[in-house]
Amino acid sequence: MLKFIFLKKIFIFLTLLFFSSLFKVHSQNGFRFLNSNDKKQRVKFQLINNLIIVPVEINGKKLSFILDSGVNKTIIFNLSENDSIGLLNTEKVNLTGLGGGKPVEALLSKNNKLSIKGIASFNESVYVILKDYFDLSGKMGTTIHGIIGYNLLRNFIIKINYRTKKIDFYNPEKYSYKKCRKCEVLPIQFYRKKPFVNVKVQLDTIGNELTNVKLLIDSGGSDALWLFEHTKKNIVTPKRYFNDILGEGLSGSIYGNRSRIPKLIIGQFEIEEPTVSFLDTVSTKNARKFKRRNGSIGGNILKRFKVWMDYPNKQIMLKKNSSFKSDFNYNMSGLDVVYAGKQLVREKEEIRVSDAYNNDVNKNSTISFVTNFSYKFKPIFKIRTVVKNSPADKVGLQANDLIVQINEKAAHNYTLNEIISKFQEKDKKRIRMTVNRNGDIIKFEFRLEKKV
Repeated sequence: MLKFIFLKKIFIFLTLLFFSSLFKVHSQNGFRFLNSNDKKQRVKFQLINNLIIVPVEINGKKLSFILDSGVNKTIIFNLSENDSIGLLNTEKVNLTGLGGGKPVEALLSKNNKLSIKGIASFNESVYVILKDYFDLSGKMGTTIHGIIGYNLLRNFIIKINYRTKKIDFYNPEKYSYKKCRKCEVLPIQFYRKKPFVNVKVQLDTIGNELTNVKLLIDSGGSDALWLFEHTKKNIVTPKRYFNDILGEGLSGSIYGNRSRIPKLIIGQFEIEEPTVSFLDTVSTKNARKFKRRNGSIGGNILKRFKVWMDYPNKQIMLKKNSSFKSDFNYNMSGLDVVYAGKQLVREKEEIRVSDAYNNDVNKNSTISFVTNFSYKFKPIFKIRTVVKNSPADKVGLQANDLIVQINEKAAHNYTLNEIISKFQEKDKKRIRMTVNRNGDIIKFEFRLEKKV
């Protein structure tokens, strides 16, 4: 996200604030192992734009959820007719979160069965947002139905391995930590069922002064860091920055300034020049209800570690992995590209001709091929927004342009993740794009531009 590192954003840092009456609604038991003798369950996940996607069954229906430690409720926001899950005991409620808009209407459904592999809860409350405000499926190139956090994490010690894309759920009564000299154990504090950790940041390139900050541990945010301006005297936007929409929250668009800071220190670990988004008071009005909060730490930091989230013992343990020193890249094009459905594409395939004994025909002369054509459904990608004064904006690319080619390769042969990665590669890299604009095929060329 910085410079336009915006996976625009696939992360929804939802600070859900419910009316006081809603706080009375929660699961009494939470998730448990279905077999009480189990010590561990392993779950595979997808990692897209630094976000963890896990399979969750609700009342027997398989859905895909973002594992988001930054939310205290289970939320569904993308249900189609094919995703009917028979929600029980519903009533209308209003939800608010990050962004400057009004509360949104939702349904509260109680007493649902939720399960993920060998663990389940039979008394879960689910909030269903009646309109999909986020279009996460479009932004991530795969179907995302909702977000799950505290209720899944509360009764387990979980180990997240970002490299192997596996989560281990452990019974805290039967789990013993192994000695690990290269690990850092930090206490976490909960506020409204959300985990916070104390770390240090160096905000100024002049001098080595460190500032203590309390950050939400937010696995549902794809950025590295968010800092809330003026929550401490020296938390202000640096001189080098650019303004951008950071994402979409329940209460509207989230705005802020994108930049870098010299250093983030988490216990013994020092992380150099992470990207940081500085948020104003309008977008974070609800999040600032917790006066001691200074921001969030997201997936672009967490993915550099093997992470043990231990809610029962109120601690987090980190061990750096091979991604620890990876650069903090971001989208330098100014383009917010989303998945926009499927198209039927004709593909050409040449088959080498063989006889019945699998010997090449004309073996001693010319090799023969037969050309076949097949039709397959392939993804369509479109430009959702273009950041003003960005490289893409300067050459004339526009919102709603359908992408035909990127660097001479058909767009439907990319995944959305691959397209985003291409916009993050390096400063001054040349990008050639062909788009379909209302039936007209137009070619553009620009270079990625590093601003911070």
